[in-house]
Amino acid sequence: MKRQLKLTTEPIDEAALLRGRTLSGSVGAVVCFLGVVRSTENDTPIGAIEYEAFERMAEHQFNLLFEEMAKRWPLESVRLVHRIGEVKVNEPSLWVEVVAPHRGEAFAACQWLIDEMKRVVPIWKKPVRAEGNRG
Repeated sequence: MKRQLKLTTEPIDEAALLRGRTLSGSVGAVVCFLGVVRSTENDTPIGAIEYEAFERMAEHQFNLLFEEMAKRWPLESVRLVHRIGEVKVNEPSLWVEVVAPHRGEAFAACQWLIDEMKRVVPIWKKPVRAEGNRG
């Protein structure tokens, strides 16, 4: 299974990521997920989320998750981009692409990856209040 991981302070360019995709003839499903920052956190208005990561450990944990995915599903590839730093409301903070022979496998693997990522990868978020105060 091909895998690509990027932790970045740069905005996520979904169009460029889609143009960069290569597929084999055995692919029947491509599931893409785009996570965006919403305007509230725990019912409090915010203007952004500040993401912090222990990058070496995050990369290690992501690679362990990718290895587990390869054992569970017959995937062709997985690509993941996660923003680090301040991400404003309505901007993407996470982009995931899972490529598989069938849609059920692709959807299941994508959902599992996002759930497990939130559980084990050392990426923390801190809301930035709409008026600019960190909260």
